[in-house]
Amino acid sequence: MSEQQTRNTVDGQVSTGAIVQAASIGSVHHHTHAAPGEPSGPVVQLPVEAPFFEDRADEQAAVTRALGARRGRSDGVVRPLVVAVSGIGGVGKSALGLRLAHAICRERGCDALYVDLDDVRRDGAVAPADVLAVLLHSLGVREPWLAKDFAGRRRQYEQRTAHRELVVVLDNVAYAGEAEPLLPVSSTGVAIVISRKRLAQLSGALEVSLGPLPGQASEELLHAVLDGARPAGGPDVVAEIARMCAGLPAALHIAGSYLRTHRRRPPERLVAALRTELDEEGLPVVEAVWDASYRELSAPAARLYRLLAAHPGPSFTAASAVALLGAAEPDTAYDALGELEDANLVAVWERPGGDGEPTGAVAERLRMHDLLRAHAQRRARDESEPGEMAAALRRIVRWYRRQAERADWLIAGRRLRFAEPVAPLPYAPDVPFADEAEAARWTKAEQFALYACVRLAHDSGASGDPEGDADAWGLCEPLWTHFMNHRHHAEAIDAFRAGLAAAQRAEHLAAQTRMRCQLARALWETGDLTGARTQVDRAVQAAALLDGEPVLRASTLEFRGLLHRAEGDLASAAEQFTASRRIHEENHNPYGVLLQSYLLGKTLTEQGEPQRAVPTLEAAHRAALDLKHPRMTGRTAHELARALRLLEATTASDRIRALYERALDSARTRGADHEEAAALHALADLAQEAGDREAAGTHRAAAHAIETRAGGTVGSA
Repeated sequence: MSEQQTRNTVDGQVSTGAIVQAASIGSVHHHTHAAPGEPSGPVVQLPVEAPFFEDRADEQAAVTRALGARRGRSDGVVRPLVVAVSGIGGVGKSALGLRLAHAICRERGCDALYVDLDDVRRDGAVAPADVLAVLLHSLGVREPWLAKDFAGRRRQYEQRTAHRELVVVLDNVAYAGEAEPLLPVSSTGVAIVISRKRLAQLSGALEVSLGPLPGQASEELLHAVLDGARPAGGPDVVAEIARMCAGLPAALHIAGSYLRTHRRRPPERLVAALRTELDEEGLPVVEAVWDASYRELSAPAARLYRLLAAHPGPSFTAASAVALLGAAEPDTAYDALGELEDANLVAVWERPGGDGEPTGAVAERLRMHDLLRAHAQRRARDESEPGEMAAALRRIVRWYRRQAERADWLIAGRRLRFAEPVAPLPYAPDVPFADEAEAARWTKAEQFALYACVRLAHDSGASGDPEGDADAWGLCEPLWTHFMNHRHHAEAIDAFRAGLAAAQRAEHLAAQTRMRCQLARALWETGDLTGARTQVDRAVQAAALLDGEPVLRASTLEFRGLLHRAEGDLASAAEQFTASRRIHEENHNPYGVLLQSYLLGKTLTEQGEPQRAVPTLEAAHRAALDLKHPRMTGRTAHELARALRLLEATTASDRIRALYERALDSARTRGADHEEAAALHALADLAQEAGDREAAGTHRAAAHAIETRAGGTVGSA
């Protein structure tokens, strides 16, 4: 993948381990748990600065001058200062970009965001809507306020960044067109765009092109990494090794570790060990440094190093590394990972717990620099035992599936599932989930690895491994809950297609049916109504052939009804919800009856038939109260009040107000701000009609405050 390879998943100030100039840098994971809009100071989501940094004074001075030139300018410019940092892999682009970003934040006390585009790149392309979703989440926009399409998200991003002083770092940009829609709309903002290529098409950008460090700076950086250690041969050996590293900071860091470890060796042996690699293998100098470090590893550490090149997702945890290695004793894997850290072949990327960030199941994340990952891939190609990599991937996929299933049970509880849960695995411990919140944070942190595991399992199944097929569609079941909470449409569509193909190869008709419904939802939400209709129709047909699966049949009809609503065909939607409810009634499923009654009543109201909607919604509301279901109690109360209002039942105004207040209480208890704003608007309308302008203004102001802090369009609830 990229020079700095990790993914987006942390809200708040990030605390990470040491990162050298050009060491592993990735995107930030988002885990905000404060209530929307609570003031907590600037939003700073940047990896830590490199502790060892030399030179680049001219580049930093150029940016400082450009910032000063924009101060006090009043020419109506609404474009940020764009700094385009480019250079070869390992030269320190991200280290410089982050140093600049941190310096600007310290000076201005402003917000700062970081995104690594390689983490969301699929088949060479980046979906800007998905990146905007990450940025908007950082800026306080929460579901369900997040717009579903690119145009809507871009409007929200413009509103959120206009007149806002902030820094946005976009790492691993492949071409200018990827960065343009992600630039903030602020004349006081700064966008730092990092790429291996010169982005000449990025209009108006200050170009900062990085080359290798000069000789003196290379030696100074190597001395800094040595941290007082004095290898045999003294300064002359340091100077020789620095020259061999050709000014690449990443190589200098590895070399410093090598020199510290072998500081007692005669100088000629130190230099010869590296020169031999270069002369005999004909590899780049940095490859010689990494090969020398690799050959010093113990057998378990060397094996783990090779396997990490194929770890799903851009970063990993100690737990997933244990699963990947699959040693008889977990301590073997932990020690091997520690050995890799000591040799600087992996680095800590992110530590949870900074700035109030909850810890628990969300563990410290590590990663390999992309050049080291490529080196590990070459070592795996040349030195792995037969079947070593395939077995490791099978282990890691199974481990991720088990953790995802455990997390999903905590998050979603009892719901429609068909996969047999994965039993405890002897080669790796489970992630400790204390509660639903921890499970949700883990799923969010591991989302890219989970989606990657679906693809790995699918590919294994396509090669004839039935376990791979079972894992592919089995993983899609817990990913459904994640999709409904976070709406990563591109990844979900790919995953659910792979899950469907795997279920078809496995000839598991119920799983196929479920995968089709999940795929359809993601398709119609991205505007592909035709594709969604095909999947839903096939799901309904398949469910009708299954004996003993009435809940699945009812579910497919519900999906068909939801699709009809998305298409604007409310009459057909009502028919499907009615049919689904009938199945739930026949099978004595009270929650299913409640849910379909709610959907039916809501649809009848939207059809302009409140006289039919009211009794349906009254029954649903009574059922929600009987079942003590807070979410459905609030939702049915709101829809019942809306239907009663359409009947112009002025004599029922007190009841209508009481229903809206019940909906408001339910929304506040659950932290459902979208529903809270909707109830406040409804109460404001009632007060306005009654002539109580003061109460109407109070309710409206409270609704607008929620909308503003959540990033929605005012009045949209």
